[in-house]
Amino acid sequence: MRTDQNVASLRSTHTAPMVFGAGAAIGVLGGMIGLGGAEFRLPLLIGLFGFAALSAVILNKAMSLVVVLVALPARLVAVPAAEVAARWPVAVNLLAGSLLGAWAGASWAVRMRSSTLYKVLAALMVLMALALVVTHTTALGTLDLPLWAQVSAGVVAGFGIGVVAAIMGVAGGELLIPTIVLLFGEDIKTAGSLSLLVSLPTVLVAFARYSRDGSFAVLGANRRFTMVMAAGSIAGAVLGGLLLGAFPDVVLIPALAVILLVSAVKLARHN
Repeated sequence: MRTDQNVASLRSTHTAPMVFGAGAAIGVLGGMIGLGGAEFRLPLLIGLFGFAALSAVILNKAMSLVVVLVALPARLVAVPAAEVAARWPVAVNLLAGSLLGAWAGASWAVRMRSSTLYKVLAALMVLMALALVVTHTTALGTLDLPLWAQVSAGVVAGFGIGVVAAIMGVAGGELLIPTIVLLFGEDIKTAGSLSLLVSLPTVLVAFARYSRDGSFAVLGANRRFTMVMAAGSIAGAVLGGLLLGAFPDVVLIPALAVILLVSAVKLARHN
């Protein structure tokens, strides 16, 4: 595993425009499917910029937080705050599990051996690829569960999503949106806004756990890198949002899924 000093010397060869451009490219990919793109940014941080697995996860989490903070006000313009607030039981139900999951996931990540974490990240990349394909190629209905089962399933699903989001450093919208549609019957637009409300506290809990570990120092050592890439991600997401629908899902979704699967293979083989 590279030390922080080794990684710092490697990163010094990458200019701010390159870092911004990489973030923008990721943002465009995410924006075209209505997400933040953090699942695509993680393998880039490891493969292109040379960060070790845990450092990449923490940096990815920081950028995901910035993107969520920017996206939330914009999202509330599209879906009125009063309409989202009326669905507060959905957010509370998922948060009951996701907050615990985020703490648990971050705890497991900092204790894993680096070689194990790479393999876990590879497996989660495959999960994200499957979620992407299912969400965008099938008509999601509602499971129509009785209230007690719906609440229980919401807590369990929230816990699992919190774990995945913490370990990968993502906001979790890729999994939250279809969960909200399936369990609670919300439309995609409302589900997107609710996912941001759930993501924000979930990300903060994971951060609180990571801050107790020495690896969190990677943020202080790479503050400028993080902010430049986050700015690129936001700019790219805006552009990607404008391109929404420009490419047919039948072409775009399989291509993005392949990117995730190729990234998964590379992470699994990472030494």
